[in-house]
Amino acid sequence: MISYPDYLRLLPKAELHCHLIAMMRPDMLLAFADRNDVALPSRDIDALIDSDNLQDFLALFVTANDVLRTQDDFAEVAYEGVKDAVRAGNLRYREYYVNSQNSSAYLSYPDFMDGIIAGLRRAEDEFGVGFRIVNAINRSLSPEAAVEMVREMIRHPRAEVVGIGQDHLTADGGEDPALWVDAYRLAAEHGLKRTAHVAETMPAEPDSVRVALDHLGVDRIDHGYRAVDDPDVLAYLVASGTHVACTPISTQVLSGWAPSPDHRIATLIREGVPVSFSTDDAVFFRTDLGREYVDGLIGMGFGPEVAKQISLAGIDGAWCDEATKARLRADFRAQHLVLDALLDTEVSSGEH
Repeated sequence: MISYPDYLRLLPKAELHCHLIAMMRPDMLLAFADRNDVALPSRDIDALIDSDNLQDFLALFVTANDVLRTQDDFAEVAYEGVKDAVRAGNLRYREYYVNSQNSSAYLSYPDFMDGIIAGLRRAEDEFGVGFRIVNAINRSLSPEAAVEMVREMIRHPRAEVVGIGQDHLTADGGEDPALWVDAYRLAAEHGLKRTAHVAETMPAEPDSVRVALDHLGVDRIDHGYRAVDDPDVLAYLVASGTHVACTPISTQVLSGWAPSPDHRIATLIREGVPVSFSTDDAVFFRTDLGREYVDGLIGMGFGPEVAKQISLAGIDGAWCDEATKARLRADFRAQHLVLDALLDTEVSSGEH
């Protein structure tokens, strides 16, 4: 027999919201800084990593980007990040958010992507973890820069690079999804998938979810939690059937929303929104994929049936081909059967 926390860690998982740069372990960050002669604000890992608001976290995000300068650097981070996630949470498929704009001073777009792909291919060969890549708009730059980023993707297509997303904040510290309409329109015209970071923290507007759906034409929403605070927006999101990639632990770090039955993610689940769990920025939020399920689902009061639902929802919301999805679903369902048989039902009493 296994406990419910062990069951949650061992569930097969598809992660749809993972920033590759934040898979870099602290020891690697220091080593890359030394290797590439990059001065860090501090050599104290706690001082570097600890942040309790989005602005401080993004400063760390910029620092981490700066220590990676070569294809081999990115390949190493990509490979090691997969290995860590398999160990911590039985990762079987993942979609990575990367930012070619942040590395353009050191690597061309093709070299940047090919380094990441090489590391992820090596991990796929060794651990069987499939992947796709999403290039993220740096929202602190201009809308014109976002359009140029999409043009670069179009000029240098890679089968593994399937869509665009977002990171950073706008120059005034907001989201403002309407700024990126031209970039999203161009991406749509060339068959790229689209997602957007919206309605993430309390300063964000719930209506950003509607703007992302109507004006950016997104296929998926990242975060989206503030939709819960506006009944009309929540109803619109539910009716759209749009998948929401949620990151429970980051909401606790950045917004103080500890997992509980009244957490905004719990409301999305109860309202029938298709939801998956991801780490967002694993190392920087001191989390892993197993912890997202254990702390998130137990704290929100959900039992094994919802856990399996979220496990499979990660496949449904993924941007891989249908044949890959079918293989993943069959594998996940088989693993679910095994884990159900092993679960100590006296410890796990269904919905907690």
